[in-house]
Amino acid sequence: MKTPKLSKILTVVYFSVIISFFSSCSSNNSSIILRFGHQANESDIWHKSSLKFKELVEELSEGRIEVRVYPAEQLGKERDMIRSIKAGIVDMTTTGESMQNWSKITVFCAVPYLIKNSDHLKKVVDGPVGQRISAEMIKNIGLRPIAYFERGARNLTSNRPISTPEDLKGIILRVPNVPIFVKTWTELGAKPTPMTLSEVFTALQQGTVEAQENPYALINSAGFYEVQKYVNLTEHVIGWVYVVIGEEKFQSLPVDLQEVIINAGKLTQEYHQKIFKAEEKYLREELERKGMIIQTVDKVAFQEKASRAVKESLPGELIEVYENIEKLN
Repeated sequence: MKTPKLSKILTVVYFSVIISFFSSCSSNNSSIILRFGHQANESDIWHKSSLKFKELVEELSEGRIEVRVYPAEQLGKERDMIRSIKAGIVDMTTTGESMQNWSKITVFCAVPYLIKNSDHLKKVVDGPVGQRISAEMIKNIGLRPIAYFERGARNLTSNRPISTPEDLKGIILRVPNVPIFVKTWTELGAKPTPMTLSEVFTALQQGTVEAQENPYALINSAGFYEVQKYVNLTEHVIGWVYVVIGEEKFQSLPVDLQEVIINAGKLTQEYHQKIFKAEEKYLREELERKGMIIQTVDKVAFQEKASRAVKESLPGELIEVYENIEKLN
């Protein structure tokens, strides 16, 4: 375990490296530079959408703003980038439920069996709930959302078909270290095992875990089709991430350039949603071409059994928000 003193030293070293990196990349011109780091690799639609944002901002600002995009965690993992934005070192990133470390309401970016489909998601994010989340992000974290990206539904992969919760009994399932995920899968009958993503392929290969859950994009890019036979269409999480800019950075911009950022965000969101639908269809077909079997499940049975665990995992003050989202048609 790291001692508090060692942890502080490592934090200082981390930010020193980031500062040195940016110093070596500094520009001699007078344009405003926005440093945009994200988690996805260069083939992912998040990166393609980030490049679209760069193109739009630089065009709409007539070169007064330069956006530098750093994919694949070049500037650190998601929480590292949030801390870097708060420290004024990085300007932008993509983030979702990880923000609950600073603001509990952002848990709704990824709650099992709450968001029904794309239309439902849009009503949530564009409606009163989304407005409340945005306001709390600005107030509590210092992050201003300027767009959101729908994420592909999370599905369960395994080496035996899963149709009902009863089929999960005793299965050792890798999950991310998210308490609501652990509690939900336990309620459904599995044995959830938190594990970092980089360890999952080997664990599946060696049989340490028997199943995992992720969107099509990650199932494909991580090569899980080599060690898993079935994609069971649980679609247990339909969620989103925000594209955010540090509030202090945003407020430091002239009003006309703030409008450029907001307009570019809206256009980027529209661009992402158009290519997202096509990408999901392609990825499903690609996994089938690589030998995976698409298995339908009794989603109603999964949802009914999971709902108690989900509600028990939420702080009491957020139950009303959960119920308001459920009521949206």
